[in-house]
Amino acid sequence: MSDDGRRGTAGEDRACQHLRRQGFAILERNYRCRTGEIDVVARDGDTLVFVEVKERGDRSHGGAVEAVTGFKRRRVIRAAQHWAAVHRESESRVRFDVVAIDHGPEGPTIRHERDAFDAEGR
Repeated sequence: MSDDGRRGTAGEDRACQHLRRQGFAILERNYRCRTGEIDVVARDGDTLVFVEVKERGDRSHGGAVEAVTGFKRRRVIRAAQHWAAVHRESESRVRFDVVAIDHGPEGPTIRHERDAFDAEGR
């Protein structure tokens, strides 16, 4: 496995630990379909949450939250629509979050942006 693959898995593990501590139930990880992918599918109370996990080794190219571009948002939204249809959750309340893991001199910091974007990608 490449360093990026190991870092991605470790970042998702860290993000899921954070989400569980916040009371989220993790439903699925690394959901892939032809329209896109979702790092984590979770439930926060009665809300279905699709979580994009972004990890950055340094901030020279911006923080992890800023790395979720419009193109990436649209792919996550399409994959979320597919997941919801397959799992008969199309009528559920939905939210899109970003868990950002930025590595600095003091170690990793986690930032959880709830409602980071909406179903229109804004």
